[in-house]
Amino acid sequence: MTAKTVFSNASISVVDYQCNARVGDAPLVELHDSFSISYVRKGSFGYRVRGRSYDLVAGSILIGHAGYEYTCTHDHVAGDECLSVRLAPELVETIGDRAEVWRSACAPPLPELMVFGELAQAVCDGRSDVGADEMGMLFAARVVDLLSGRKRATSEPPRLGARDRRRAVEAALWIDAHAHEPIDLEGAADEVDLSPFHFLRLFSGVLGVTPHQYLVRSRLRRAAHLLASDARSITEIAFDVGFGDLSNFVRTFHRAAGISPRSFRRAAKGDRKIFQERLAATP
Repeated sequence: MTAKTVFSNASISVVDYQCNARVGDAPLVELHDSFSISYVRKGSFGYRVRGRSYDLVAGSILIGHAGYEYTCTHDHVAGDECLSVRLAPELVETIGDRAEVWRSACAPPLPELMVFGELAQAVCDGRSDVGADEMGMLFAARVVDLLSGRKRATSEPPRLGARDRRRAVEAALWIDAHAHEPIDLEGAADEVDLSPFHFLRLFSGVLGVTPHQYLVRSRLRRAAHLLASDARSITEIAFDVGFGDLSNFVRTFHRAAGISPRSFRRAAKGDRKIFQERLAATP
């Protein structure tokens, strides 16, 4: 595991993690020494905490509760990459000390959070003029605000066998790698040798989203990355990531991010007004 601290002060730190663990490596028991919100930008891993197991893929959010012991496993794919925002207790109280959120362990790939996660990554990569502390606080506030309105049950997947969980994760990895191509339920189910109906129930049960939702969110994540770092037109980016219609892309992106693709691009370049409006809109 390599960790690069992008920003740090007494209240907040932003850390870029890259894990090189191999499939089958023995997991170690670790301790969350602070509250944290981590955006999974690449790869997959298992997360065990308080007697429950979760599977995270690109776009998932890991919620770290200070003082909780946990283990990470790599039964499906080698390595992962995460961007983590670590928060001091005082900042947690300011943003929203909502116990149900900090005990929820993780969240599935949600479009609203994936888009903000990609913007946060652009900041940390030096592809934006926005401050890392500012972006970290905005991202954390958005996660807490969104998850506090979700039922706790959505964060607790059913207890499924290792083979079924592996199939769901492998399917998610395949969808993410081919998101720019036309993909339907039957085609994705064929990749893991399941009937479309069984595949739909399995995928949703393990990862908390349907295959189509994950496909759209993978496309949004890639679009956000390109909008923050690429000079190509919005139309080109929309088609490149797999959207067949520009107006549908604009509507979907706006619904996820709360701002248009054009405004998102301006925000990535350092337009403070947009960030001030988003912060003001966050309870």
